[in-house]
Amino acid sequence: MPEDVTLDGAEYALRPMTPDDKATLLRFAEALPPHDLLFVARDITKRPVVDAWIAQEEEGSIATMLAEQDGELVGCAALVRDPLSWSPHVGEVRVLVAEKARAHGLGRRLIEETMRGALDKELTRLIARMTPDQKAAITVFEEMGFSGEALLKDHVRDADGTYHDIVILACDVPRVAAQIEAMGIGEDG
Repeated sequence: MPEDVTLDGAEYALRPMTPDDKATLLRFAEALPPHDLLFVARDITKRPVVDAWIAQEEEGSIATMLAEQDGELVGCAALVRDPLSWSPHVGEVRVLVAEKARAHGLGRRLIEETMRGALDKELTRLIARMTPDQKAAITVFEEMGFSGEALLKDHVRDADGTYHDIVILACDVPRVAAQIEAMGIGEDG
C-alpha cells in the first residue's frame, strides 16, 4: 500500500519494506552518521543484521515502513515486537531519517504510521530509545505523547569505544492514537 505524501513542501513515497530492499537499506544505514545508529539494538550497516531484519519482517515480528524521495531511501520506521515475551502488548518504534530529509515532519509521519501499526497489532504500549543528545527526536516523541521512563547509563559503546547513555520514552498507544485521530494529524498538507 504505497502512499505519496507532501510534508512541508517535500514529497515522499511511503511503503512497506520488502526483501528486495536489502541493498537499499544497507546503503541508507551506511550513509547515516554513526551516532544516529547507537539506539538501534544491532548494527544495521552489516549485511547479516539486515538479513535478520528482513527475516523478522517476513515472520511478522517487525513491520517496517520506508520513505523515499525521488527514488532514494531517506527514512524508515520499524515496529518491533516479541509476541512470545512476557510483554507481548509492548512494541518498540525505531525511526531513522537521513539528514537531508529532517525538519520536514517525516520522522513525525513515520511515528504516526508506526502508531497505526501498533493499533492493528493490538499493542497497548510503545517504547522508543535514543541518546539524550538527540533533542529534536526527543521533542517530536514527547509532542506525540511519549514521556521519559528510564535513563540507561553507559548502555551502548560506539566504534571508538566511547560509552553513551540511552533514554527510553514510552506511551499508551490507544490514548495517543485517539489524540492523533481527533486532531487530524497525519493528513497530507
